Amino acid sequence: MAKARAIAGRRKAVNNIRKITRTMQLIATARYQQSLGRAVGARPYTDKITELVQQVSQAGGTIEHALLKKNDSADREAMFLITSNRGLCGGYNASLIRSAMALHRSVESRSRQCDLFVVGKKGVNYFKFMRRPLKQSYPQLKDAPAFAAVAPIGDSFMAAYAAGEYAAIHVVYMKYITAARQTPETIQLLPISAEAVSAGGSSAERAGGGGSRTVQYDFSPVPAELLGELLPLTVKVRLFQCFCDAAVSENVGRMVAMKSATDAAGDMSKSLSQQYNRARQSQITMELLDIMGGVEALK
Repeated sequence: MAKARAIAGRRKAVNNIRKITRTMQLIATARYQQSLGRAVGARPYTDKITELVQQVSQAGGTIEHALLKKNDSADREAMFLITSNRGLCGGYNASLIRSAMALHRSVESRSRQCDLFVVGKKGVNYFKFMRRPLKQSYPQLKDAPAFAAVAPIGDSFMAAYAAGEYAAIHVVYMKYITAARQTPETIQLLPISAEAVSAGGSSAERAGGGGSRTVQYDFSPVPAELLGELLPLTVKVRLFQCFCDAAVSENVGRMVAMKSATDAAGDMSKSLSQQYNRARQSQITMELLDIMGGVEALK
């Protein structure tokens, strides 16, 4: 009976774990729906403002701005890594850290120092374990921060870049494509390159039918003053879009991981039930044999 009791205890524990993972799956699904609305709602605005910056910069001719020029003389680059505060989300954090380390090695190969700015406890703990110093961490940020919480980070990066401290500032995050596909993405936040600025215009053109069109503008005030307002806003909006995509991808990863854990717990419970039934049948057979042996001994 001891073996059957042990199997029954294991089955009970597995069923309890299955209830927990099932609950976490439902919570992740609800959060995924909420964060997906934020990400999808912010993306058209991000695309449109980058398209507008592209068109204004082209119509305004050669414009000099601190966020557009290259700081080739700087000997440092910055990397902003967005990870999660909690685990149980599959390979989400591992993929991001691999991309971050690849970027770190690439920066060092250019004979430059890479300053690390990390969001999320998982990323902070990893670099502490690897004994790599962090320039700054952001423990106060939630899994899905508001734009008001992200904007000061963009302001600090723009101030540091305008002061010539960094040659480039990169963001490593998980880009959400579909519910079945999320990929680690590395973008150059600063300086604002022509490729980055034209990304919004390209996506808008594809949505509108693929034809490029030239827009004529009458400027008031002058283009330089307009870009002085639009370029900082573009940086902050792109950074906020990275946070939105990261939140959606994290919830998808946790939802899939918890579903897999729930299914595995269900399969294990079925296997343990079969083992329990076989063990119980064996014990009943042995007890019947003992009774029959005792009856034969009394004859």
